[in-house]
Amino acid sequence: MQAASAMIAEAVDEWAGISAWALSDDELVAGLDQLEMAERRLAAVKLTLVRELDGRGLAVVQGASSTVVWLRDRLRMSAGAAQRLVTLAAAVDAAPAVVRDGLAAGVLGVEQARVVTRAVAALPAEVGPAVADKAAAALVGYAGEHEPVALRRLGERVLQLVAPDVAEEAERAALERAEQRAERDRHLALSDTADGAVRVSGRLGAEAAAVVRAALEPLCRPIPGDLRSPGQRRADALVDICRLALATDELPDQGGEPSQVVVTTDFDTLTGQLGPGLLDTGETLSPEAVRRVACDAHLLPAVLDGAGQPLDLGRQRRLVTGALRRALVLRDRGCVFPGCDRPAKWCQGHHIRHWSDGGPTCLSNIVLTCTYHHRLLHHGGWSVHIAPDGRPELTPPSWVDPTQRPRRNHYWPRR
Repeated sequence: MQAASAMIAEAVDEWAGISAWALSDDELVAGLDQLEMAERRLAAVKLTLVRELDGRGLAVVQGASSTVVWLRDRLRMSAGAAQRLVTLAAAVDAAPAVVRDGLAAGVLGVEQARVVTRAVAALPAEVGPAVADKAAAALVGYAGEHEPVALRRLGERVLQLVAPDVAEEAERAALERAEQRAERDRHLALSDTADGAVRVSGRLGAEAAAVVRAALEPLCRPIPGDLRSPGQRRADALVDICRLALATDELPDQGGEPSQVVVTTDFDTLTGQLGPGLLDTGETLSPEAVRRVACDAHLLPAVLDGAGQPLDLGRQRRLVTGALRRALVLRDRGCVFPGCDRPAKWCQGHHIRHWSDGGPTCLSNIVLTCTYHHRLLHHGGWSVHIAPDGRPELTPPSWVDPTQRPRRNHYWPRR
């Protein structure tokens, strides 16, 4: 090996001594091709040495924690490059002989070899070694005409190319395994964060995810003037769907009561004083959030003693009753915000003059708004009133329209 290395060094010295500017176009291209071929063949030898070194555990013997760390320090390369070198050396060693032969002959480059070994390793076990060898040989052959990205695409469907008779069955078995893994690993987690929010994370199978997407996508379309990001629109859509499910009264009972969001607050908070509301899950809501929720909610008055114990409970009543709700739907059709296409079933009743400020619960003081625009009316500077013809009109803040010209939603057809 020392003699061979000396010959390589001499050849490199000769190449380094050549003046590239003196070469003809043909000589320049031919020289580049020859150097690439030599580099590929040397890479094959290097991978063989790395695999042998790793197999012997020589790096650990010399005091390193792993072959990757040893290569990083010995060859002064990055840890990532060292890891890729060790991984490829092992993959080539485990691959069919045609891959090693392709590297040794210079037919395969290092990147191509990585693609081929990954494609062969990804083949289902049930296809057998004969089909794996055939697939590897086909990909090595394709390497002469395709760069790594195109070769990877061929690798993804190599089974259909070399063994179409077993590809269909293998694909079916792979899909079944994927569905079983998805079924086994499905989960949904809601985790409290330090800043008072809740992180939602989870994993769904393809079928379940399709159901969720089908439910979310109609509610994720941008609304005129909507500055929310796609992620914010998806988050709001998920809450809207859950809100609609709660409104159907078809969810299972919880302790004999319908499923519901419960907010406890005092009268001063509702009437605009400072003070939070308390969810039955233990989290707190700001006073403005409590007032927004109270626009269209069931209210249950309670009298408490000094220790906070209930002395008396009044009758629960809903601010927007069934008859009033039907009248709102007939008048507004859907969200009253200009350009919004959210239908009535996705909307809540918003008090023009807040109920907590003494505003009456009547048709002339309530409009339908979707969740997004309900929040905007409470916090975004917009105001709403009922025009002389009985139709809702919204006035934008001055930074949206300096003239503050009232606007209507013309999306909904009128009789």
